[in-house]
Amino acid sequence: MLKRIFTWWNGATLGALFDIGRRGAFVGEDEYGNRYYEEKKPSLEGRKRRYVIYKNLAEASLVTPDWHGWMHHIIDEPPTEKALKRQSWELPHLPNQTGTVRAYRPKGSLARGGVRATSTADYESWTPDP
Repeated sequence: MLKRIFTWWNGATLGALFDIGRRGAFVGEDEYGNRYYEEKKPSLEGRKRRYVIYKNLAEASLVTPDWHGWMHHIIDEPPTEKALKRQSWELPHLPNQTGTVRAYRPKGSLARGGVRATSTADYESWTPDP
């Protein structure tokens, strides 16, 4: 309960939950457990605002591409009504792995324990004098 009062990064604050619950309507939930809402009435801009309440950590990369498109008004129907067509070349969605043990570490990265490749000495430094 204290997390809900004092931290926004653990889903949503109590104020946000109250406000979204009062003005929004539940639309759907994704495979990560994030819940999506849409305002009941259009805002001053003339369109309904859309919200996500994260299940755990408030991390934007946890929003899947289909819900991302709906959140940003790129897609009108939510994925619960019309699923986004997947292309054959698309990979499954992965949240941002930076800072985790699954983060990409190229060859030569100190975090990978590697040693940088030696220079090939094909670089000539520039000198200002002709």
